[in-house]
Amino acid sequence: MSAGLRSSVLHWTTALPVLAVVLLALTWGRSLPGALVALVSCFLAGAVLAAVHHAEVIAHRVGEPFGSLVLAVAVTVIEVALIVTLMADGGDKSAALARDTVFAAVMITCNGIVGLCLLVGSLRRKVAVFNAEGTGAALATVTTVAGLSLVLPTFTTTTPGPRFSTPQLIFAALAALVLYGLFVTTQTVRHRDYFLPVTSTGELFEGSDHAGPPSVRATLTSLGLLALALIAVVGLAKAVSPAIESGVAEAGLPSSVVGIVIALLVLLPETIAAVRAARRDRVQTSLNLALGSAMASIGLTIPAVALATVWLPVPLVLGLGASHMVLLALTVVVGTLTVIPGRATPLQGGVHLALLAAYIVLAVSP
Repeated sequence: MSAGLRSSVLHWTTALPVLAVVLLALTWGRSLPGALVALVSCFLAGAVLAAVHHAEVIAHRVGEPFGSLVLAVAVTVIEVALIVTLMADGGDKSAALARDTVFAAVMITCNGIVGLCLLVGSLRRKVAVFNAEGTGAALATVTTVAGLSLVLPTFTTTTPGPRFSTPQLIFAALAALVLYGLFVTTQTVRHRDYFLPVTSTGELFEGSDHAGPPSVRATLTSLGLLALALIAVVGLAKAVSPAIESGVAEAGLPSSVVGIVIALLVLLPETIAAVRAARRDRVQTSLNLALGSAMASIGLTIPAVALATVWLPVPLVLGLGASHMVLLALTVVVGTLTVIPGRATPLQGGVHLALLAAYIVLAVSP
């Protein structure tokens, strides 16, 4: 794998971030025709893929569970950049974009990625085995932060509408950061073994099926290219944001679909990485990626967007509607029942995927 990583870095994942930054410089501040919007969109998607690839290289160097953490944070940086960029230019209709994107990320990770990986892992070995202690801790943290950030605003009365007042928003942002910090400490320091892959008998894997990690030089190269790719993602997203919003409007779809598009874009590469891990019987790594991304999506995105409200021209709407709260409650209940045994069959994977399908149907046709 080390040779494969070096070969890949020397090809498209090296060239694309550089070309994307060049394209950004050429198109910055200009009104883009349709053909150029399509080209910029292709480079935007490619920059996201390149960013996550280089995050994977860095993750392979630092090992598990730090690797899953690197991937989750990289994806969250992209998500925050896209949200803030679109909110800055979207007017009042983008007030709920952060809520829609974060909730979409939670549903995609906790139902889509988790369900798909449990299905792949259990079909391969009849039963997918993972560590219930670590997975349960991650799910509990995601549930708490999602409840405080996305459910509670619907029922507060200080500010009209599903919004927090300024003190409430500060509390929610600080609580998300503190819980995320505790989660990271638990995952990487105090109870690191809870988040390591386990065998069918519940014991930690001995050794690894990977080749040696990339060299320091390759890791530093990926770090620099990761920074370039993130810069390109932010800038190119700003360039194509009017086209995305107008396309959703012309299709007659609710504005919340924009949030789903953003979440799907940034989580697609991580979904691929999680499924690959599940195919190698590393279901715990897959769950680390899924729930770690959900935790980072809320724990880092909400504080970042809360800070951005200082200069954003629109209010921040965070409270979920009734149907979405029902879906979130079902996700938590089903996720808890899935995690407790530490083992899952294809049935559990199918149940989670059914919840994701219900979310998408209701998003398109509320």
